[in-house]
Amino acid sequence: MRYRKFGKLNWKTSALGFGAMRLPIIGEDKSKINEKKAIEMIRTAIDGGVNYIDTAYPYHEGKSEIVVGKALRDGYREKVKLATKLPIWLVNETEDFDRFLDSQLKKLQTDYVDFYLLHALDKEKWQKVLDLNLLEKARMAKKDGRIRHICFSFHDDLATFKKIVGGFEDWTMCQIQLNLLDSDFQAGVEGMKYADKKGLAVVVMEPLKGGKLALPPENIKKMWQEIGGVKTAVDGALKWVWNWPQVSLLLSGMGNLEQVNQNINSAEESKVGLFGEKEMKITKKIEKAYEKIQPIPCTKCQYCLPCPRGVNIPKIFEIYNGKEVFYDLAEAKKKYAELAKKERGGNCMACKKCEGLCPQRIEISQWLTKIDKELSS
Repeated sequence: MRYRKFGKLNWKTSALGFGAMRLPIIGEDKSKINEKKAIEMIRTAIDGGVNYIDTAYPYHEGKSEIVVGKALRDGYREKVKLATKLPIWLVNETEDFDRFLDSQLKKLQTDYVDFYLLHALDKEKWQKVLDLNLLEKARMAKKDGRIRHICFSFHDDLATFKKIVGGFEDWTMCQIQLNLLDSDFQAGVEGMKYADKKGLAVVVMEPLKGGKLALPPENIKKMWQEIGGVKTAVDGALKWVWNWPQVSLLLSGMGNLEQVNQNINSAEESKVGLFGEKEMKITKKIEKAYEKIQPIPCTKCQYCLPCPRGVNIPKIFEIYNGKEVFYDLAEAKKKYAELAKKERGGNCMACKKCEGLCPQRIEISQWLTKIDKELSS
């Protein structure tokens, strides 16, 4: 495993971090994690050199932290730094900070978390943090030992990112979305460099853009093959992130043991500067090719769920983007028809609650209407 600097800390992190938001499940229920497989995956990653485990209060409908806590028994907790997140959108009063943190520590079966993140900050959530004096609560939790470092994850524009970075002197780390297709999206590369200059560690989420980069069309596969040392599209996309010296680690939401082993192998080959000028030109070509074929920037984070009408928003967008990538309208119509009627876009009542929660700022209700009309015909 390769290890990298982590901001100002006298500690080095594994290039690969384990993100526990896409653990294997039983059936279609996200809350029913296959614990045996998930624990095997997490421990295999740690045995392979991964020393950073990331989870959050809402992952797998509140069950991810429980399974991570079980996986870190038997001495594994001492081998890693553990990160989890405060769901700001569920915090309504200052005292909620302690209520959530204490319940998370109990689920994780630990007395402390190394990195406690204010989850998915944007303009509105940052204002709530200030109004409810949550930064002071975080300082108190650090002082009493329940957390070691105060951090945040982010989904908004660059100006807001810089405002948040400069708005609190005790940040240790920020978590941002960054991948081949999102170099100028939200915080982006500029935000990454800004945070690094301010001394923050930069943790990258969505390095594969919710899995979109894993299964490219044939023309993009051929472009990746032009880069020596890149085995697959996944391998290339991860190495693109690791190529940046400002990145401390990238998180991968792995769903099976094969992905764990493949990502460990990629991490072992990762290094800053692996891609030179020639290789970066090829990745720019790949980026442009993707822009032409994937109209909806959904990462399947599921923040839009549950929909009050039962619409399966991420699945609908996955089907539609798949149609655009693979040019298969018949297959898309077949998959759409397989959804329950209440899960389809025609059931949307345009309340736009989901649009206020979407980190990608997608005009969800408009897309659902368009997709339902096209795939139901």
